[in-house]
Amino acid sequence: MSSAEGHAEETSTKTRIPKTASSVHDVSAEKPPFGSRFLTNEADVWSQNAWDHVPPPTDQDEVISAALNRQKNAPVPDEEKPKYNDKPARHWLHLEFPELKAAAEARAGPMVIAEVGCGAGNAVFPLLAANENPHLSLKAYDYSSHAVKLVQSNPLYLSPPLGTIEAAVWDLTSPTLPPGLEPGSVDILTLVFVMSALHPKEWANAVSNIHKLLKPGGLVLLRDYGRYDLTQLRFKGGRLLDDNFYIRGDKTRVYFFELDEFALLFTGSPAPAASKANTTIKVEEEADDPSDSDPSTTRPVPDTSQTQSSIQSTPTLAEVEAPLSSLSVGTTENTPQKTGVVHPVLAQSSAIDGSHPLFAIEQLGVDRRLIVNRKRQLKMYRVWMQGKFRKASEPEPKP
Repeated sequence: MSSAEGHAEETSTKTRIPKTASSVHDVSAEKPPFGSRFLTNEADVWSQNAWDHVPPPTDQDEVISAALNRQKNAPVPDEEKPKYNDKPARHWLHLEFPELKAAAEARAGPMVIAEVGCGAGNAVFPLLAANENPHLSLKAYDYSSHAVKLVQSNPLYLSPPLGTIEAAVWDLTSPTLPPGLEPGSVDILTLVFVMSALHPKEWANAVSNIHKLLKPGGLVLLRDYGRYDLTQLRFKGGRLLDDNFYIRGDKTRVYFFELDEFALLFTGSPAPAASKANTTIKVEEEADDPSDSDPSTTRPVPDTSQTQSSIQSTPTLAEVEAPLSSLSVGTTENTPQKTGVVHPVLAQSSAIDGSHPLFAIEQLGVDRRLIVNRKRQLKMYRVWMQGKFRKASEPEPKP
């Protein structure tokens, strides 16, 4: 037996020491806080995941100095600093939805844009910062009062450079519209990772509210999780609420959509065949800030292609996604979930607050990406749904 194997066997048999106290050292306290994992023997260092109140190694000052010098030798160029200091970054939003950028141009005229599920304002503030339209009115809504307070405390909110902004607490599934916002007054409404947080039984009411808020010809810009995205595949036990519907660690919910589900919700019909065509997976290197692509935390999945075949690896898209060639509704308890299956709630033929189609599809497709971390040899398969839906014109009254 090698020394490494012997050491591994020895440490694996050691009893795990339960953690019973916080490791945070209150600087106002005379003594360090009580801890339960003290490293008294250096040979035991690998027997626990963490140790309390361990003094830094003797060469820590050199490590710190070398790291800071390395960073200072390659800082952000001076000509690029204003881009990060003056304007928040959410570049993908304007790239995918150029309609937002067009609404902020100087000659766009009066425009009302509502961001539903605004969070801390990661989408609305970049738009406000770049705005050149004095007649642009931005509305930001979230069901979380904490999120709305964050928006309202932002310097751009307190003193907008141009145009106006208003934030309020509002639930998209509410039976009433946002306070102070008249029906048929919104030009563009954004739904970025919002519908997935709703219970399927709330979808119809959400779409009804969206329809009420938009002007005739108004536009919905939507981006959300697609079926078998990395986020779905990495859920562990005890998280599945229903088919493709999960509970996160923070107790929020998330659903993973098919194209047909969005098409049925907004138009009453399955997605056009062209929307379902398999597309080439985009490959890109992991960005420093994954939030530019997805507000959720992106956890990499190790590349297990070189491990033993007996070890279960994360499925590839080819393994978990078949062509969306047919539409089926619902499953039975003993029937495995299939690609293309839509939620049973969408099998109901009743219209959503009126007769379909409420919207016309201007764009509906899948954004498939393989994000790689070359240094760590990690792969992240992402699947996002993206759509643009135009509110149908009101029918002319019959004479």
